[in-house]
Amino acid sequence: MSALARIATTILDALLPPRCLACGASVDRQGGLCPACWGGLTFIAPPLCACCGMPFEFAPNGFGASGDVLCGACMAEPPPFARARAVLVYDDGSRPLVLGFKHGDRIHAADAYGAWLARAGSDLLAEADLLVPVPLHRWRLFKRRYNQAALLAQAAGRRAKVPVVPDLLVRRRATPSQGGLDRGGRRRNVKGAFLLKKGTAGRVKDKRIVLVDDVLTTGATLAECARVLLRAGAMRVDVLTLARVVKT
Repeated sequence: MSALARIATTILDALLPPRCLACGASVDRQGGLCPACWGGLTFIAPPLCACCGMPFEFAPNGFGASGDVLCGACMAEPPPFARARAVLVYDDGSRPLVLGFKHGDRIHAADAYGAWLARAGSDLLAEADLLVPVPLHRWRLFKRRYNQAALLAQAAGRRAKVPVVPDLLVRRRATPSQGGLDRGGRRRNVKGAFLLKKGTAGRVKDKRIVLVDDVLTTGATLAECARVLLRAGAMRVDVLTLARVVKT
């Protein structure tokens, strides 16, 4: 950290004492978590599916030899994106972080989450030409005032030094909430909901793109976005999220 950055951090800590990103308890640095909240998080690490990133409970036979072991779901129906990686399991420990960031205006956490994303997705980001966030419909963006996926993409992009194009994709219709829908319902809900911003096809062709979002649930939204980019000529589309649902 430079001398100027240390001075700025000292001033910020004096004006706004560091608080836990989850519960608000006092912590020793900005963007940190208290021991209790940190202990409640489940970070995703190998062994995991080489495609969707679903963690395996045990290392399957052959894991580590070829590095391309797939889960049953990806073998049965491969998603359009090449690889998906996430920082955290979406559970009782991570839910306050995600929902506070998404709906609670806790956008000051973006830089910390960007650092986590840069570590979890280091392999994806090392090969990426562009980072693209999943867009919100204009009316939802107006109501919320910010797109949490765009904030995550910008924070991760700064860390990894990868360009971010926050408006490359457009959500052309206001889809109902995905909550409560099954896998098939989620797919139908987002089918045809996204398109490439007019005049941007040249930015996509032959590019390796990483889609960024807050949570991967069934992957329906991210898959639909990936299809749009691939149809526009993207060489490959990967996915990076702050959290993901893990089947038990």
